[in-house]
Amino acid sequence: MSQFIDDIDQRTQMVGQNRMELLLFHLGSTQSFGINVFKVREVIAKPELRQLPGSAAIVCGVANIRGKTVSIIDLARAIGFGAQKIAPDQDAKVIVTEFNRSVQGFWVSDVDRIVNVSWEKVKPPPRGTERESFLVAVTEIDSRWVEIIDVERVFVQVNPLTREISSELKHQAEKIQGGGGVRVLVVDDSMVARRQIERSVADLGFAVEARSDGHAALEYLEALDPSQPVREQIALVISDIEMPRMDGYTLTRKIRENKHLSALNVILHSSLSGQFNADLVKRAGADHFLPKFDPDELAAAVLKYTRDQQTHEA
Repeated sequence: MSQFIDDIDQRTQMVGQNRMELLLFHLGSTQSFGINVFKVREVIAKPELRQLPGSAAIVCGVANIRGKTVSIIDLARAIGFGAQKIAPDQDAKVIVTEFNRSVQGFWVSDVDRIVNVSWEKVKPPPRGTERESFLVAVTEIDSRWVEIIDVERVFVQVNPLTREISSELKHQAEKIQGGGGVRVLVVDDSMVARRQIERSVADLGFAVEARSDGHAALEYLEALDPSQPVREQIALVISDIEMPRMDGYTLTRKIRENKHLSALNVILHSSLSGQFNADLVKRAGADHFLPKFDPDELAAAVLKYTRDQQTHEA
């Protein structure tokens, strides 16, 4: 099934048009799940697995994939879909993914197809059950609901991200005029990613405002006091790229088109690294691109743009 990603360069043309592609798959039932195709490196048949002592309970084992040792995660078990657990001898598939600078495989029962959807039709998930807490969004395809997995939340069960910002960067933050008066808007649909960024910004001593998608963020920005300079109210916007309702590229363009908001500094970040992201960030009008998540890289970028802003205002 490697043909799913052979034409990845062509697919990048839709990015920035508030659209995405989903790879649809199943976890031992008729319920459809999805993952952003840009996170997918390839889909392979069930590989030979070796057990890894001391690994997390959701890890089926490790496999050698193209010369690299890759952890294979039982996705059904990881998201609390245990009633539909995939049998070890089942003719399953592994979706090999790359995000957050790491390669991992997700054990699934079957892979369906790739579909093209508008972010406007991708909705935040309902809340209330264990599985839904692992969903980043839902959408309707062919009159059936597709649950889009928050793979970053699954990932931290295996590799918790606990690194702190360096003391040197914290010291630099203390020198910035206004200190605690600096307010940063953080936008990310993944609860795990959003909280990581919020924590890093707060560790610098800055106030944080958070929203879960570009549409909600734009509503917040448009409600700011038009009689005051916008950068006195929000020093910086840090936004994910792939989000329901409105993606980060579209949010950035909306900010640049708004006379009151256009002076805002915008950092776009994504678990999907690559030159196409950096190029599209420039085309959208953002100031900076960061592959997520590295606390020191994020902190350094935040300090750069808040410091530059204060120098400009002075």
